[in-house]
Order: sequence, then C-alpha cells, then structure tokens
Amino acid sequence: MNTTKKAKSALISVFHKDGLAPIVQKLDELGVKIYSTGGTESFIKELGINVIPVEDLTSYPSILGGRVKTLHPKVFGGILARRENENDLSQLTEYEIPELDIVIVDLYPFEKTVASGASEQDIIEKIDIGGISLIRAAAKNFKDVICVSSMKQYNEFLQIMDDSKGETTLEQRKRFAAKSFAVSSHYDTAIFNYLNKNEVVFRESFDEVSTLRYGENPHQKGYFFGNLDELFEKLHGKELSYNNLLDVDAAVNLMEEFKNDAPTFAILKHNNACGLAQRVSLKEAYLDALAGDPTSAFGGVLISNKEIDQETAEEIHKLFCEVVIAPSYTSEALELLKGKKNRIILIQKNIKLPQTQYRTALNGVLCQDKDNKTDDGSVIKTATLKEPSARELDDLFFASKICKHTKSNTIVLVKNKQLCASGTGQTSRVDALNQAIAKATHFNFDLKEAVMASDAFFPFPDCVEIANKAGINAVIQPGGSIKDQLSVDYCNEHKMSMIFTGTRHFKH
Repeated sequence: MNTTKKAKSALISVFHKDGLAPIVQKLDELGVKIYSTGGTESFIKELGINVIPVEDLTSYPSILGGRVKTLHPKVFGGILARRENENDLSQLTEYEIPELDIVIVDLYPFEKTVASGASEQDIIEKIDIGGISLIRAAAKNFKDVICVSSMKQYNEFLQIMDDSKGETTLEQRKRFAAKSFAVSSHYDTAIFNYLNKNEVVFRESFDEVSTLRYGENPHQKGYFFGNLDELFEKLHGKELSYNNLLDVDAAVNLMEEFKNDAPTFAILKHNNACGLAQRVSLKEAYLDALAGDPTSAFGGVLISNKEIDQETAEEIHKLFCEVVIAPSYTSEALELLKGKKNRIILIQKNIKLPQTQYRTALNGVLCQDKDNKTDDGSVIKTATLKEPSARELDDLFFASKICKHTKSNTIVLVKNKQLCASGTGQTSRVDALNQAIAKATHFNFDLKEAVMASDAFFPFPDCVEIANKAGINAVIQPGGSIKDQLSVDYCNEHKMSMIFTGTRHFKH
C-alpha cells in the first residue's frame, strides 16, 4: 500500500495569522483547494487567493455569534472518511462531501486570556470548541489527513509542502497527529485548572520544553518543561544546566524572604545557602555572605535583592561562580560581569512564583502547597524566663528564614544578620549542629552572642547544651516535643532565651 498522500484540499481556521501567508500561497501554488471560515477566510481573500467559505459547503451560516461554524457532517465527514473504505467513500459521494486532506488550526488563546486578567465571560468565550474538534478528528485520521494544530508548526509544515510538492508520508502525518493531541491535552488541562476549585486532581501540562546538556550527571538525559523567559531575562553566559536550575530555584525562593529588605546577598551551593548577609550596602552584604564559606562559594549561584552596582561587581568578578541573579545591574557592573564568557547573568522579573510544588516519588507524584509561612513576632511564644533582646530577635527571625530554605535536618547559626554556618541534610540534629559549629570555627567566626535556628523541635536538651557551650544564648525552634521542658529547663538554668514558633519547616 502506498502510504504517501498527495493533498488536494485543505481546511484552514486559525486564530493567529502570523506566518500563515506563505503556507496559503504554497498551497495555492500546488493547486490545493482551500476551505476556510470567518477571519481566516477574509485573510486569505486579501492575499488574492481563491478560498471556499465553509458556509458554502455546509449551507449553514456561522451562528450563535461564531460559536458554531465548522461543526457539521460535511466538514467532519470530509476529515474522518477512511480513504481505503469503500463504504466511507460511497457516502462522501452520496452526500457531496469533499475529502479534506489538510487541516490547519490555531486555537483561541485561552491561557493568554486568563493571564490577562480578563473577565470570566471573556475567558469562557476563549474556550475553543470547533477548533479542538477539528484537531481531534484530523489527528485521529492521520492515515489520510495531516493536521497542523498550532502556529508553532507552520514552518515545519511549509518545509514539507515545499520539499515534497504537496505530498506527505505516513510517518509525517503520524508525527503531526502526536503533536495535535499534545496541543489538545495541554489546552484541556489549562481549562480544567482554571475551572477546578475543589477537586484534588493532578493535571499539569507544559507547552515549552528545553533540552538540557544532561541531567544531574552526564549519563542522564535532562529536560526542563516551562518558560524561563517569564521569570528571567538572560543577559549573558552559557545555557543553564539541570543542576544550575535546581540551585537557581532554591536561590529565588530563598531571596523571596528578603525581597523588600535592606541590601541582602546570598550564595548557594547544592540548593543550600553557604553564605548570606544583610548590610547597609550591597558590596558589604556580598563580602559578608562570601565570608560565611568562601570555599563552598566556588562555582556557586549568587543572588541579590537589589541592583548590582560596579563596586559589588568588582568583588563578584574575583570569584568563579556559575550564575548571578539580580533585579537589575548598572551598565558598568554588567560590562564587568560579562568578562567571564560562561558566567550566566540573569535579571529576575517581578512575577508571582508558583504556589504548588511537585516531585516524582515511586510510581507517582507528590504534591503540596508551598511553605509560605514566615516566622515573625506575631506568632512566637517565649518559652524561657529570659526574653531575647531586640537584636537577638532580629537575628532569630533572620536565621529562621534561612533555616526554612535549608535541607533537613538543619541548624542555622546567625550573628548580626550574617550566616555564620549551617548544618545541612544531616540524619541527626546533633550532627547538624556540630557540623555548623565546626564550619563557623573553621572560618574564624566568634559564636558568642550568635543565635541558633532549628527546622524542627529538640527531643532532648543536647542541642541547646552544645550551643550554649559554643557561646550561643538565643534559640528559635518550632516546639512541640513531649520533652520540650527538658530544653526549656536547660536554657533557664544557663540564662539562655528560647522562642517557640509553632511551625515546623522541614525541607527534604
């Protein structure tokens, strides 16, 4: 059986006309009969090309304000008829239905309409009915019909028409059918997620995909599904890798905690902050963040909550780092930072971050609300006789914000709004604390009057005892252990202050 098909007729009904003219001109050049509707029909006529209105085929006008145009047996019969089925062909002849070999559709922009803040009525009107039905019908009958289901496919389709003089292979038609059902399922997912308010259902679809150099390691394939251009403007450097993206995600979510604060700079490595400081100037914030762990900062991701100026850039430029993120850069700073060919420089745009988090687990997907709770003075309870001072309170809340974005089990040590050290991802909270103290000591931090934050409660007084012996006198933790009083008693005996937040911040 010859699976190559020569196109004789096409139905075109699209929202976006950009890039359509060359296709229409090519089809006309190849002698393909063109049927169309509404605005697309007018567009084709303006090109001086013959087009048959669908109304002439169906003997019905467009009705209900354009809601019904193509939903008719004379349209769908011509698409769905099986060319090798004699009964189908006989019925086409009986009812004077033309075979339709090409269907070109571009759907109403539902997602863009939702994003624009339009009224519900305007959004509902952008739910395409005829277009989605045409796509499904044409894709189903890929043995005989090629379906172009998005303006993103125009160039590829035009190349096929140009190269093969209007013929398509079964492999090409099947590939376009797969693309069509991808378009259809993505469209339906967007509609469902807009309308759904109550059902707990996992329905996510991403229309944009980037092929990464590899995954976490060179032997793993890696992809990113999503539109980074919505969040960042890339100014310089190589492409972001799988591991870069994980670190960038951690950096962006961490800095969200300090978005409107005084100049704050963070350095991240393997999704954890290895340095973070808040100062009067950004240069000071960067230098004190770097002092937190200059060894780990090598090859890290840097992020600022303020515009990066020349003075700060001069210091950053001395460090090998993978990515720099900021809301803006002075022209002098940008020119300097571009001095390293592969350094990735990003401007973070001011958009709302997703509020739901997903990750694969076993043979399914885990889903949860984002941890949007930030510990502050409105929710704390002083558990000890001694109250923390105002300076200690500032540092405790500062440490708690970092702790929330650090892998569990974690302990974070802070002094004067500077991360001294953290213990990250340990199986024991005691190990996490010992790791943090060892790092702080290694980098010459004096922990006297530093504060400690924990992402979960202390089941025993061992951590507060170790902290106290290191010079730490103020602690913030969730509380909630049946043995909380043991830690409280130790703090009271040693004149330490401890506050309970009532909120655990595990990050696995």
